[in-house]
Amino acid sequence: MRTEDVLAAIATGLWRWDNASGTVTLDSEAARLLGLPAEPVVLPEVAVRSRFHPVDWNEINGIVNLAVAEGTLAEARLRIMDVDGRVLRTVRSRSKPMEKRAADGSTDYELIGTIQEIAEPQPGTTAAHTPITGDWRRSREAFLLDAGRALAEARSTAEVLRVAASLSMPGFSPDGLAVFGAAGDRLSIIGHHGHDPCDEGPFTHMPLETDYPAAEVVRTGRAIYLPTPDEYRRRFPAAWPLAQRFDRVSWAFLPLIVAGRTMGAWMAAFKHPASFSPDERSVLTTVARMLAQALQRAGVAESERELTTGLQRSMMPQLGPEIPGMRIAARYVPTGGGLQVGGDWYDMIPLPSGRFALVIGDVQGHDVRAAGLMGQLRIAVRAYASEGHRPDAVLSRASRFLAGLCSSQESDPYVDGDARARDADVRDSDFQSPRFATCLYVECDPKTGMLEVARAGHPDPAIRMADGTVLMRPTAGGLPLGIDPDTDYPTTRFALEPGETMMLCTDGLIETGGHDLDTGWARLRAVLESDAHESPSTGAGAGAGTGAGTGTAGLLEPPHLERLADLLVQAVHGPSSHHTTGPLADRREDDIAVVLLCREAVDHRTAPLHPARPARRTVLTVAQVEPERIAGARQQIRELLHDWADPDQVDSAVLMVSEMVTNVLTHTDGDALLVAEAVGELGARRLRVEVADGSDELPHKRQPGEMSSSGRGVLLMEMLADAWGVDPRGEGKSIWFELHEQSKTDADPVF
Repeated sequence: MRTEDVLAAIATGLWRWDNASGTVTLDSEAARLLGLPAEPVVLPEVAVRSRFHPVDWNEINGIVNLAVAEGTLAEARLRIMDVDGRVLRTVRSRSKPMEKRAADGSTDYELIGTIQEIAEPQPGTTAAHTPITGDWRRSREAFLLDAGRALAEARSTAEVLRVAASLSMPGFSPDGLAVFGAAGDRLSIIGHHGHDPCDEGPFTHMPLETDYPAAEVVRTGRAIYLPTPDEYRRRFPAAWPLAQRFDRVSWAFLPLIVAGRTMGAWMAAFKHPASFSPDERSVLTTVARMLAQALQRAGVAESERELTTGLQRSMMPQLGPEIPGMRIAARYVPTGGGLQVGGDWYDMIPLPSGRFALVIGDVQGHDVRAAGLMGQLRIAVRAYASEGHRPDAVLSRASRFLAGLCSSQESDPYVDGDARARDADVRDSDFQSPRFATCLYVECDPKTGMLEVARAGHPDPAIRMADGTVLMRPTAGGLPLGIDPDTDYPTTRFALEPGETMMLCTDGLIETGGHDLDTGWARLRAVLESDAHESPSTGAGAGAGTGAGTGTAGLLEPPHLERLADLLVQAVHGPSSHHTTGPLADRREDDIAVVLLCREAVDHRTAPLHPARPARRTVLTVAQVEPERIAGARQQIRELLHDWADPDQVDSAVLMVSEMVTNVLTHTDGDALLVAEAVGELGARRLRVEVADGSDELPHKRQPGEMSSSGRGVLLMEMLADAWGVDPRGEGKSIWFELHEQSKTDADPVF
């Protein structure tokens, strides 16, 4: 007897599936099992695929790929459908995937195996179900692993429901889902899939005493399986009219249990008959447990987000009314981890005489205590400023306030030493540790643009000039608040010219993403200097403003502050990642606070027809006790001349400034005041640098010896400057020099 005859006698067919050619070869028995005429045939892949249940077809690809990777047999259980979509029978396929390498090097496979009908119990019976073995069981386990991972990553109730609706269970997939929640003595629908929005009406606020499967599941904590409409009608006659209109034939209602408490029920409804075998019930029960835990986590996370968002919004002030001649924008972005609360803050405080103050600060830490200290410190700073104290006095009082606040928390009078020791395992020791805070306080006169800055360990402000040049503005400062209650905070004064913008920020905007202070500032400078945030009315002039030109091309529109604030935040962790979840959310390593202050330029309608390019100007004081600020003076000159045509002239200017400031600190008892200004059109600008001091001793030309360490300052200016001089003043003098930009001519064209 032939092998084919033996296989046909036991209702087993042979098939060969060539994935490369897209054809399937069937013997007569295999064709009969697929609902085709009982004769050998070669069919295209699409004709055979139409005979399988869509869910089974989607899963067989994974089973075959797994068998190819492991070098094992591919075993699957498949439902055969007729042309009307009814299930004819269930078959089991066992095949061996064999790789085929084409001439072009690509790899495909061919399946050679058997197909055999298996007995399925009728819905509602207790007949034993054919055991699922081999790769089919591994497919179910892989499904549960994927479902658990997807549900664990869901961060909101809506995401959990979307994941539940997208689950494709191995061998049987519901086409209707509903999640019921229990609150008090009522049952309500949290979410559903496969139904119209208006279908949830009868199930909203349903009493738990209702004769409905989900209500009974919540009352008893036990699952209910209804494999047929007759079973549903027999057990729940009152609720059957509600379920009948959805045209389903099988239902499973499972309890959602967390920590021994039934929080709701999950309904899975099927349009095809489901017998709810032990294996299928095991899958449904496992999914229900994971779904309950995911909903519990999502509810807790949403409550925490609502709490922390309300806390931060209550602590973050509004920028207040508009100030004539000034525009202000601010952003706050909490860190990506934990409760998303932290110690960064900003504030705008109205002051007497029409002035206002801008404050930005950062309390150490990213926890609830940091947020609490931030709120207390912000209120204290606001109170001291409203009393009319100067910037240095405001920070001095705030430092004493924070030091006293942390000291009182560290030695709580209501908890003795023994009690504190007993509660050491419960109370967080870090909650009692001292904290410090950095702060930058700026008092502004909107009429003149004069700024008075006091700084407590905070990053310096940055200034974007009217022509787009960005400079770091060094300011005098003291220790962070709360470290030494008796620290002094010197004040730095400078003017914000029309068209200039000042940026205040916390270190989270600078150092996030592995950057240090230098590389972080370089990243932000690129955003500040770009024209992506220019006002929409800028037009071509904005683009031309970055290159050579005359007339209106040399004058940039003021930046659009709201757009600029968004771009600065996006430069750190990507577009809008602080509003939505995504792969960039974890880049929020620290809180971010940023404040932008722009002094409006002259109205363009009343400006001259051909306005001159705005001057670049910087002012810096170098005190006797701060000789290290000479390096800052050199850096200021380099940044001021960042687009100067001749780099050698930039080096000359830096050298002369370093020499002039050093001479003041060496030969006088006072401080050095540096004023540098560059005016004119690109390629024909003039740089004038003045260094003033309080000494009336004038410099004189000397002939230093070969080994002399001084006496070369005047010689350097004679050699390098286009002009220089000394101007006596009422108290002291001013030494100055000028450099005229020399545009480099283009190279001769090559013919």
